[in-house]
Amino acid sequence: MPIDVVPDALWRRVSEFIAQNTGLHFPTERRSELQRGLASAAAEFGFADAAGCADWLLSAPLTRPQLHTLAGHLTIGETYFFRERKTFDALAEHILPELFQRRRGREQRLRLWSAACSTGEEAYSLAILVQQLLPDWQDWEVTILATDINERSLQKATAGVYGEWSFRDSAPEFKERYFTRTSDGRFAIAPRIRNCVRFAPLNLSQEGSSWLTAGAHAMDVIFCRNVLIYFTASHASRLADNLRLALGDEGWLAVSPSECSQALFPGLRAVNFPGAIVYRKGPLAEQVSAAQALSTPATVFRPSPSGPASQPVLTAESRPLPPQLSAAPGAPEFSTLARESANQGQHAAALVWSQRWIAADKIDPAAHYMHAMILQEMGEYEKSRSSLQRALYLQPDFPLAHFALGNLARYGLCDEDARRHFANALRLLRACPPDALLPESDGMTAGRLAQIIADLPAPPARTPSAAETASNGKR
Repeated sequence: MPIDVVPDALWRRVSEFIAQNTGLHFPTERRSELQRGLASAAAEFGFADAAGCADWLLSAPLTRPQLHTLAGHLTIGETYFFRERKTFDALAEHILPELFQRRRGREQRLRLWSAACSTGEEAYSLAILVQQLLPDWQDWEVTILATDINERSLQKATAGVYGEWSFRDSAPEFKERYFTRTSDGRFAIAPRIRNCVRFAPLNLSQEGSSWLTAGAHAMDVIFCRNVLIYFTASHASRLADNLRLALGDEGWLAVSPSECSQALFPGLRAVNFPGAIVYRKGPLAEQVSAAQALSTPATVFRPSPSGPASQPVLTAESRPLPPQLSAAPGAPEFSTLARESANQGQHAAALVWSQRWIAADKIDPAAHYMHAMILQEMGEYEKSRSSLQRALYLQPDFPLAHFALGNLARYGLCDEDARRHFANALRLLRACPPDALLPESDGMTAGRLAQIIADLPAPPARTPSAAETASNGKR
């Protein structure tokens, strides 16, 4: 395809537009890549050349599907199975075994996320590794999420069919064990591997509800490799913060060697493994220690009366309050500290402050909603569900609580409950002016949340069981 030249002034404006909307950075030295991407996108958008496409991009806001299409032409996913193998070695030899040992017989769950998964090789590599290391993986609650902004790549990832180039660092027996040769000489991933991975579109430059909708939270391991280097400095910093928040306590973040920077990940601890550096979010005890240093309530560990003697339970102890609260602490102050701690990823401190907020004002639905969101970030989904239900009991017309319950039901495969909660949220949202700001939403409007819910893929209709079919036939 011939590449026409975009005028300098127009090119600069397009580059700024793309940076603002996708986070992708196209400095002068990458101008030819931007021109090729625009020329490719022009044909799909119905323009004769890149200049015409550039004019159109700047003339009107793009819809989310159009933005994803544009990003698909500007990003080229180059990946293969077990790429940068030293990172996978660290995962196999150190990180996952420790996690399995800590959770076996207690809360047997595992949450992994391949961010910017491209055509899926990385996500399937994670699924294969888990099945290799965990013989009883079917007895665990294993979630492997894979996201990308390029929906064409996601389509290929979902199909799970690959050519020889995807196996360039794999032994021949790897293909024989996990793939089936197709009639055209390619290789289809085994269903037991493919079914372990859930693919979803996600623009990493977005945040908040879009990440929650995709299920990107409370992760044990996040792979986000060869992404940050393509972002602007401000987008890279914001993405690094959001990745930290998406990690559960003691979770691990893997980036590419060229992206390792303690300045970029100040809230994480770099851990050196042979040939790889992986970042870890501080354990619960470290977060509590930091909270105590700020005179926040303590989190102490005691034997649980309903579980193993060594199982930790979270309780609040009386400690000196910060000077500004020592005179007359109340719900507003606890609310502020709960939010600030949660925003900084200090889940232990945030949980204690939210408990104090509830104790100070038991009938405030916002307190129960914040408590639920913190519990969800910590992976305590049933407790989060209970807190959301209490919020709705106190305020039945709380659309964010319905939305959060719908997400919990959706990822728990309770499709009927998900449909019901999302329908209730939409009904309440459509009764509001579209530009009305939603309380507890950090600035989201009613119209924006309604659009997010409307764009969600519909849960499949439930198929009646054989017993129900037989019973209906007798009536």
